Amino acid sequence: MLFSSLTFLYYFLPATLALYFIVPARGSLAPRNLALLAASVVFYAWGEPVYVLLMAGQALAGWFYGLLIERFRGRPALSRAALLASLATGLGGLLFFKYSDFFLSNLATALGTRLPTLGLALPIGISFYTFQILSYTIDLYRGDTRVQRDPLKFSAYVMLFPQLIAGPIVRYADVAESLAARSTTLRGFAEGARRFTQGLAKKVLLANVLGELAGICGGGDENSALMAWLYALAYTLHIYFDFSGYSDMAIGLGRIFGFNFPENFNYPYISRSATEFWRRWHMSLSSWFRDYVYIPLGGNRVRPARQALNISVVWLLTGFWHGAGWNFICWGLYFAALLLVEKFWLGGLLARAPGIIAHAYLLLLVAVGWVIFDAAALEPALGVIGRMFGLGASGLAGAESLYYLRSYMTPLAVGVLGATPLPKALAARAAACRQGKGALAVLEPAAVLVMLVCVTAFLADGSFNPFIYFRF
Repeated sequence: MLFSSLTFLYYFLPATLALYFIVPARGSLAPRNLALLAASVVFYAWGEPVYVLLMAGQALAGWFYGLLIERFRGRPALSRAALLASLATGLGGLLFFKYSDFFLSNLATALGTRLPTLGLALPIGISFYTFQILSYTIDLYRGDTRVQRDPLKFSAYVMLFPQLIAGPIVRYADVAESLAARSTTLRGFAEGARRFTQGLAKKVLLANVLGELAGICGGGDENSALMAWLYALAYTLHIYFDFSGYSDMAIGLGRIFGFNFPENFNYPYISRSATEFWRRWHMSLSSWFRDYVYIPLGGNRVRPARQALNISVVWLLTGFWHGAGWNFICWGLYFAALLLVEKFWLGGLLARAPGIIAHAYLLLLVAVGWVIFDAAALEPALGVIGRMFGLGASGLAGAESLYYLRSYMTPLAVGVLGATPLPKALAARAAACRQGKGALAVLEPAAVLVMLVCVTAFLADGSFNPFIYFRF
């Protein structure tokens, strides 16, 4: 079920809110945790009726391994064995369901033969909830969090529907206290509803429109440089508003139910380097790989050659985490190369360079990276990148590309401005203005209501409404 669907907005969410707030919360949050867990099962089973059993099994396995890790705390070998079993169970399930066909097809190619593939449907959200479970068992083994003995609370953590299918990747330590004691205030509910609606508008009114343009330009017959640039720009904005909008919706829903999920985006397109970009983009994933892969490998406390290897391994895994395809691996290694160049040579130059030069450098390289990311194979991606710089292009522009540039000028302009802190800064200035406070108190709820009406109109019209990260 998509957050950006009429079924979710006008049936599932109101029913869940009614159930959640009808259930008493005095004395214990167990009834409300159970209500959230039940709603999460229905939410996931709506599109994945079989794989909900897989998710529940993985959650119970993580809870059980946590008990073993804690029980054998004084016996390091047994505690480590429980941790390794947790890693094998979680990563084994992820590898089997997400990557088995990739390995089989590549093995068949290497052997020059045919091997039958399994043709398994990808369980939605498996990459996210697997990493959440593993963060719990690893943190517990390290002594960074306390064991959760209640299977209901742990299952609610893993299966919590606001962040279940697309993150942010919430670590158990971030919500442990909230699972035991939380409250929902009118202010918190209002803040959550506003954040959810803002994310919904980003997804439906901007990301979907820009996604349409990216699909048109990426699959069009015209091979001009402008068509290639329109595709790259549209997809660059589309993936940002699509994913950050979904993260905003998740954070807003969490706030409504009394949870404070970590931020996942911080205006990544204003960055001056690839290094800064990855501190601002999908921050929960970047920090996960940093804490559970990069630092255990030695991080930056080792010799430069080993540090370069560590960065390459992390980004190889980051690319592969996104999907079972060579384009994702190439995309990960592409960013590894950029980060290494910046670390050992270009970083100082970028820090001293004029801001406009550094921003242009980052945006150009990120746009090239997204072309690789979106491609079905490396060859067509290289063709698009070549046309962006005039190689193999039929010309600078054509009638088709000029038509789409004119037709989509407004959403492109709004997308460019919306990817910067400018709108938020203007809203903050209005809120700080004494004369504007009264007007803002009226205009802000009205603006939220208008956004919801516009979104409903778009969805009722059956507009283009996919979600990129469902395939991860």
